[in-house]
Amino acid sequence: MGRIPVVGFSQFAPLWENWLNHWGREAVVKLFESHHSNSLEDGLCPCRRHRLDSFIHLLHLSLPTAVCNVLYGSRLGLLQDFIDPEAQKFIDAITLMFNSTAPMLYIPPEFLRRINSKFWQDHKVASLNIYQDLCLNQKRAKEYRGILCSLLIQNKMPIEDIKASITEMMAGGVDTTSITLQWALYELARAPYLQDQLRSEISAAKASSQGDVAKMMKSTPLLKATIKETLRLHPVAVTLQRYTTQEIVLQNYRIPANILVQVGLYAMFRDSRFFSKPLQFNPERWIKTEDSKYFRGLSFGFGPRQCLGRRIAEMEMQLFLIHMLEKFKIEIKRGVEVGTTFGLILIPDKPIYLTLRHHHSQQ
Repeated sequence: MGRIPVVGFSQFAPLWENWLNHWGREAVVKLFESHHSNSLEDGLCPCRRHRLDSFIHLLHLSLPTAVCNVLYGSRLGLLQDFIDPEAQKFIDAITLMFNSTAPMLYIPPEFLRRINSKFWQDHKVASLNIYQDLCLNQKRAKEYRGILCSLLIQNKMPIEDIKASITEMMAGGVDTTSITLQWALYELARAPYLQDQLRSEISAAKASSQGDVAKMMKSTPLLKATIKETLRLHPVAVTLQRYTTQEIVLQNYRIPANILVQVGLYAMFRDSRFFSKPLQFNPERWIKTEDSKYFRGLSFGFGPRQCLGRRIAEMEMQLFLIHMLEKFKIEIKRGVEVGTTFGLILIPDKPIYLTLRHHHSQQ
């Protein structure tokens, strides 16, 4: 069976850029295929006349299904009436992995391993279940064999690195994207005028693209800015971390080599020195460009070590919001405020209750 990667602590810096290039070529094309859009619509149907508390659960199930389809060429089947126990086991493992990883940011994992703490035991169980799901889906692949099969056939990466990286992609492709979409729906519900602007943009983009989905998505700058603004105001990660490879001087501070340097994303994104009216949700700030936006949109990191699944996550969110805005008006009770809490990633501190109403053009 080989080495079972412990999710969250593997390092593959020399391979990062190759991974990004590979995902850019193949996964994006796969993501646009019609059956993915259809599965998304199937997930929306049960919630058309209900509050969004039940819909959020379906959202949480639809995203690993899409990621699994891209990686292995098969679906988890989480949107069916009967949910495969193995698929539900994977979802539960993701939650356990996040909960057990948070303490390891402050307590050395090696120490937790030596004392065999409950955090370490939970982390091992979660990692094993995620890895077993990887192996199970690898065997199920049929027509489209996914990125995993392509990497194995190309034989350009060590097998252990492929296993660990694929496992990380499965683990990272669930909560992070679904939480961001929850925040996007929350902010859109509080800005009906923005919903109308986005619908107009989407309608114009569809008309000009003549059925070319990739072309259509390139013609939706306000939609992209909405996702970017959501990630600014509600970043999934609190900090961005890097180790220095050599001694450097930053703003008159000498930083030795091999030191962990953290960028406080949450604090920076809400700092008026970098963003005017930082607590205001304003996607147009990314279109009407403030003085300098370089290194301000760092939600996915940057450089060769940026998020492996960035392209897939961005396009999943674009497709999802396009479907939502075309079909529904998104509403929320006046005066409802939702805060954040930390659990390895930033999540809402209470359930986000929204209401979906049919948009008039869909009736």
